Amino acid sequence: MILILICILLLINIGCSKDGESTKTEEENKDEISKQNNNSKENESKSTFISPLSGVKVKEDLSDKRPVAIMFDNQKDARWQAGLGEAEIAYEFLVEGNITRYMGIYLKNSPDVIGPIRSARPYYLTALLEYDSLYVHCGGSPQAKEEIVSLGIDEVDCMSAPGYVFYRNNEVGKKSPHNLYSNMNDIRKYEEEKGFNIKANYEKFSFNDKKEELDGQIANEIQINYAKYNQTSYKYDEELEAYIRYKDGEAHIDESNNKNLTATNIIVQEAETSVLDDQGRLEISTIAKGKGKYFTRGKYINISWEKEDKYSKTKYFDEDQNEIKLNPGNTWIQVTPINPSIKIF
Repeated sequence: MILILICILLLINIGCSKDGESTKTEEENKDEISKQNNNSKENESKSTFISPLSGVKVKEDLSDKRPVAIMFDNQKDARWQAGLGEAEIAYEFLVEGNITRYMGIYLKNSPDVIGPIRSARPYYLTALLEYDSLYVHCGGSPQAKEEIVSLGIDEVDCMSAPGYVFYRNNEVGKKSPHNLYSNMNDIRKYEEEKGFNIKANYEKFSFNDKKEELDGQIANEIQINYAKYNQTSYKYDEELEAYIRYKDGEAHIDESNNKNLTATNIIVQEAETSVLDDQGRLEISTIAKGKGKYFTRGKYINISWEKEDKYSKTKYFDEDQNEIKLNPGNTWIQVTPINPSIKIF
């Protein structure tokens, strides 16, 4: 009887432990992120190399390793995304229907689960070419598919890649086409099989040696309204020294671990946006000049930007026309129409 009682108590404790894991609060997520940041800082002190995408210290030289750009679905039926939190740089652009889509740029991290993965658009190509990236997507608009060929972009497309690279994840409660996933190991394996160039040649961002505060205005909370029912927002957390990300009023979490997505740097880049056809496809002029804002450590400054051609780096300048330096950490680039609806608190 005593042995039976002990077994029952053990089962109860295990069950309680599992329940606790599946109902993490935002505060618990913040604690985990804070612990990870502390561990990361300890590891960084032993490192000598710098990631060219995020400015953080890493154990190996990544200066000529090729980044991977991955398209993420962001329709409500696709949320939340897995692996997006591990992107060192992430873009959010409008697509047809007043919704947005993400593209994550990866170098130092290799997520085991990545998705849902969706189709290409032309303006994402002009962004990924800045990093000489391998491009992971599933199909695309007619113009995007033509430009992938004409520009010679090395792609991993679900329409042509072997079956082991992509899979339908039926365990996440999502229906096709919002359940297409992959992982970085298989993407890199396919890259090797195809004989793609594994070395990259691109202009890197400039980073501060440590996180510095801007000589700017207070920005503890940011609300970017892409459309009536399409809002991206951030709230600054002093303990994390980063912004916690929200989408349409909900905390943006990574599906693979339920942790909050955060951003060390946020760039709002205003670009001329127009509708191309009756399908609602867009033209977003990112080979141009424009204005925007740069946010970090709870403050922001007004900036300008320019990109000379498809392959050149988009450069961001402060009001004195000095190219800005980013703080070490990940960066979200929010590309918006000109004069967007933004609230800053």
